[in-house]
Amino acid sequence: MTAPALDFPPFRLPPDAEALRTEIRAFLKETLPTIKGGDRYKTWSSRSPEFSQKMGARGWIGVTWPKKYGGGEKSFLHRYVITEELLANGAPAGSHWVADRQSGPNILRFGTDEMKDSILPRIVKGECYFAIGMSEPDSGSDLASVRTRADKVDGGWLVNGTKIWTSGAHRAHYVITLLRTSGTREDKHRGLSQMVIDLASPGITIRPIINLNGKHDWNEVVFRDCFVPDTMLLGNEGDGWMQVTSELAYERSGPERFLTNVHVLKELAKLVGRQPGRQAQETVGKLVARLWSLRQMSLSVAGMLEAGKSPVTEGAATKDLGTHFQQDLPEIARILAESDAADADDIADFLDMCQMATLEAPAYSIQGGTTQILRGIIARGLGLR
Repeated sequence: MTAPALDFPPFRLPPDAEALRTEIRAFLKETLPTIKGGDRYKTWSSRSPEFSQKMGARGWIGVTWPKKYGGGEKSFLHRYVITEELLANGAPAGSHWVADRQSGPNILRFGTDEMKDSILPRIVKGECYFAIGMSEPDSGSDLASVRTRADKVDGGWLVNGTKIWTSGAHRAHYVITLLRTSGTREDKHRGLSQMVIDLASPGITIRPIINLNGKHDWNEVVFRDCFVPDTMLLGNEGDGWMQVTSELAYERSGPERFLTNVHVLKELAKLVGRQPGRQAQETVGKLVARLWSLRQMSLSVAGMLEAGKSPVTEGAATKDLGTHFQQDLPEIARILAESDAADADDIADFLDMCQMATLEAPAYSIQGGTTQILRGIIARGLGLR
């Protein structure tokens, strides 16, 4: 019997997808200088409703979705190109990011007709934004231990409990929320359901959580007898765990797993490229080689997904290696910039950039699955456990 192995078959994007890249680059070159607000280079965590609406007007949100909801019915590979260009150019795409990447696809798969008709066209236009309501206080990474409950009442559900680390909830219109609708915490994966909750509903309080650099992105969302209509239940009652694991799959192996702080590498190359010494050439060369390898792995996974395959192990490996690349990059860049590779007068702003990237780097270990969980998936996929 052949032992399980990682398989990353070479893959190239089709010509029509590469043609789309040219259009997007022209759009970004024209549009980005006109966008006010939002921090450049934070990309999918930096929000600009104005930018999202311009993306929507070009048909580049929900690009794979059915035309009946305003989508483009393009391939997953077209969306890959769009994502890659947004990240590489530091576009402030955070307003529509979650809705486009995972909330919209979840609604397409599990939502009611009323939900699809009322919400999806607004997402496509760049006018409707989502947050993710999974984590809870004192639960760590154990999503199945949720205590927030939804109890059945006439015409819907009453929700009570608290979600935490809810990114962008104070700017979002809806939150897809994992709830316990039956059973107890001891049942773990049973009795969990997901609902699409309007964040303007009575009974919701959104409290800011300020991070270490003084920014407000995370929130604590408290539900007190918040009524949610039956039409906002995703799929069937009790299907929540299956949906959550499916939703997390949208987060792995995409370009955001190796391009989130690529601006640091680009600026490093400019900084040391004027008179590159041997150390600078070798260091930048190694970083570029790691980046290119990750892109080829990610492209391979994209090709397998497009072909209808399920590259779970390969996706986990890509995310794990991408996490370590993005966490290593700011420190390597800082050390090189502070060596003789660059003039002292040139590096002040660059070091500030590295400092910000370093502050954000620990979060990469959690987004899309913790390192420990991913390595467990890889070990299981390779028959090691």
